[in-house]
Amino acid sequence: MGGEQPPLNQPAPEFTLPSNAGDGKISLADYRGQWVVVYFYPGDFTPGCTLEARRFQQDLPKYRAKNTQILGISTDDVESHTEFCDSEGLKFPLLADSNGKVSKAYGSWLGYSSLRHTYLIDPEGILRERFLGVRPSIHSAEVLAKLDVLQGT
Repeated sequence: MGGEQPPLNQPAPEFTLPSNAGDGKISLADYRGQWVVVYFYPGDFTPGCTLEARRFQQDLPKYRAKNTQILGISTDDVESHTEFCDSEGLKFPLLADSNGKVSKAYGSWLGYSSLRHTYLIDPEGILRERFLGVRPSIHSAEVLAKLDVLQGT
């Protein structure tokens, strides 16, 4: 479901998208030298997506300690992302994939919204792990555990 997945241990699909953070545009290449959690989600302010975002925010210090950046991607526009971040106190960028192009490149597109998929990308831009159909309540803990394994900590 969602299309063909990008292959593991190969360069992750590059992207540049509008964001509520930075100078208004964020590229995957901006984070070379860091691990990156790219998580796709269906929509701002929906119950599962809110829970997932809250868990990532709650664990943000742990990600920072692991030299890891979190990027959330959905089809919502930048204004919606800004309201969502303000409402939930999110301190990581949300990116607007309004036409689904990046979601499609990651095999995470349902035809009208992004699927709940997450990808772990290493500091060289190589895709190291994917999580498909994640459970929002425990997902951040799963990602942190996998980061421990991949980073050998």
